[in-house]
Amino acid sequence: MDKIKYLSRIQLFQELELEELKQIEPVTPIRVVKKGTIIASPHMDSKILYLIKSGTVRLYKLSGSGKELTLDLLGKGHVFGEFGSFTTGSENMYAQAWEDCVICKMEQPQLEQILREHPQLSLKLIEIISNRLKEVEELLEYMAYGSVRRRLLYLLRKMAEKFGTNWTGTGRRPDEDGWIQLDISITHQELAAMMGSVRETVTALLNELTKEHIVRRAGNRKPLQIHWPRLVHALESEE
Repeated sequence: MDKIKYLSRIQLFQELELEELKQIEPVTPIRVVKKGTIIASPHMDSKILYLIKSGTVRLYKLSGSGKELTLDLLGKGHVFGEFGSFTTGSENMYAQAWEDCVICKMEQPQLEQILREHPQLSLKLIEIISNRLKEVEELLEYMAYGSVRRRLLYLLRKMAEKFGTNWTGTGRRPDEDGWIQLDISITHQELAAMMGSVRETVTALLNELTKEHIVRRAGNRKPLQIHWPRLVHALESEE
């Protein structure tokens, strides 16, 4: 396992030079987490920051009846958890490995040591946390006030931004035909859980979006593809 390579892919450490990454490496322990494992929960010590080096993590809450409500999926490079007085917007949530993951778990003393030795990372961390909280606030607004169609369009947009395979560079552009393929497998039931809806409604809406050439699949078990310009236009039309 090339630990330096993994570190360089994490948002917080992307701007560090090779020698700086080598200094950080000893205090950033890595562990492999199997699919389905609960990484964090409201009952565990919350003063920990988790960094995703590979794989996907699901954040969810439990309703009063015990039903799981998926609030977000995070891919490689993202962070979650909290430390000190800072939070990434994932407090009081369960974090579960959506697939096999490589996770870096950093307790508060470890993180404080890194920030003291590399003070430029403090601003980067604040930026990451601010963007994350903004994203959570936007998600909750769509969940509270958006129609089911609008919530689905918004969710597809966020998933394209996070898991689009053919987005490269800082500009992040789809292919020449406008299509983005999701590098993640997700069922209609799982989409429904993230929208606060039911599978039958999501299936019907996806069929509509397919007819509108906003989404498509090459086959039943193939990844979902999203036409970015049409998706953005459809989402704007719902506002």
